[in-house]
Amino acid sequence: MRVAVIDLGTNTFHLIIAEKAGKELEILYKTNVPVKLGEGRINDNIIIPAAFERGINCLKDFSQIIADYQADKIRATATSAVRSAENGKDFVDAVNERTGITIETITGDEEAELIYQGVKLSGAITDLSLIMDIGGGSVEFILCDTETLIWKKSYNIGAARLMQQFFKSDPINDGDKNAILFHIQNQLTDLFNICEKHQPKMLIGSAGAFETFAELIIRENYLKADINTAKTFAFNFDDYIASSIKLINATHKERAEMPGIIPLRVDMIVIAALITNYVLGRSKINSLTLSTYDLKMGVLASLI
Repeated sequence: MRVAVIDLGTNTFHLIIAEKAGKELEILYKTNVPVKLGEGRINDNIIIPAAFERGINCLKDFSQIIADYQADKIRATATSAVRSAENGKDFVDAVNERTGITIETITGDEEAELIYQGVKLSGAITDLSLIMDIGGGSVEFILCDTETLIWKKSYNIGAARLMQQFFKSDPINDGDKNAILFHIQNQLTDLFNICEKHQPKMLIGSAGAFETFAELIIRENYLKADINTAKTFAFNFDDYIASSIKLINATHKERAEMPGIIPLRVDMIVIAALITNYVLGRSKINSLTLSTYDLKMGVLASLI
């Protein structure tokens, strides 16, 4: 059976086509496109016309690729940017009319569940863990152990939202940093209550920004790891902290010149580092692992 999964993120649209033969799963095709659906007015809950058209054009291309691969099943899921936008349904309807793709707009809870299923497939969960997925529109947290999903929640504190609202300086100044951290602190009260009760031992970063953190550290330390093929990557905690502080203190130009940062993440990686460091500190976690498997792999698992 051949399946296609489309993940319509706030920043990036992903397409995976895979085939199941017996118990084995083979990835036949994989791509991502920086559509930036949340550009400009995500906090006003609007998909601006230019982003609207970029999204449709990307999905036209995806539709053709899926047809070429003759997939038996297709599942397309939309997350924060579409579910919170006043014209989100207009976008879903326009995509269906112009590309034939039916989009399922999932809730934050459903998103967190699928992220958990994807991370679980990677084998990253080896202890009581807090999974964190930093998207452009929302951030999902999942508390789990090797057997059980204990608690999950989605928060509207994604990197694109916080960047548009608070990130006005270069390099980011103390005023902007403090505004971001104050906002995060107010939003995540129940998360830290849960962490205080259960005391997770590890933070598992789900793909996205955590792949960028890993890529920077791999290149800087000449490690042999390859996150394009690895399912997981265990960070040296001190290396991560040093790298994150360097990113936060750098200018836009300095970050843009760092090998390993894709253009889309040059500024959003600062937000990701601030959120991650705050969560690590408040939850007293000093172990960090990357899972390259995330929501789209969870969706893939649900199909096969």
